[in-house]
Amino acid sequence: MTPPILSTTRLTLSPHEPGDLEEMASMHADPGFYAPLSGKPTPREEVWHRLLRYIGHWQVAEYGHWVVRDSATRTWLGEVGIMDSRRGTVPDFEGVPEVGWGFRGDAQGRGFAREALEAVFGWADPRLSRTMCIIDPGNAPSRRLAERLGFVAFAKGLYRDKPTLILERTM
Repeated sequence: MTPPILSTTRLTLSPHEPGDLEEMASMHADPGFYAPLSGKPTPREEVWHRLLRYIGHWQVAEYGHWVVRDSATRTWLGEVGIMDSRRGTVPDFEGVPEVGWGFRGDAQGRGFAREALEAVFGWADPRLSRTMCIIDPGNAPSRRLAERLGFVAFAKGLYRDKPTLILERTM
């Protein structure tokens, strides 16, 4: 499947390309990005592998991730997407697409994530009747955003033996 390019008033969402590595690696080295996710920067090699997964995901699942850029300046702001994660959470939700998002520290708190995800759901809602997301219990901003987007609590779970909140969104 050829991934669509989505746009909003301020943003352009485009599929990842190999040339995105340096901007993606820079974001994954930004404490504002990684602190609420993993607590540590992602090595460039792992970012490359993630980039390749994002590119290939569209071919396998017919949905995937987008790079989010400021439409006026082309500045890399973050990423949003839908994935077939098969994480092995407890409880497990394998088979249900998972929504994820992450933005550079200086792009947070400006409504970009919500705007980008609303564009993603505008594309995805006719295709997917149910999605999930996982959020660290201490990440209040992401939890508030998920709830604004229609996610509701599904379970208090575990991911890699750490507590996580699992939320569900149905159409």
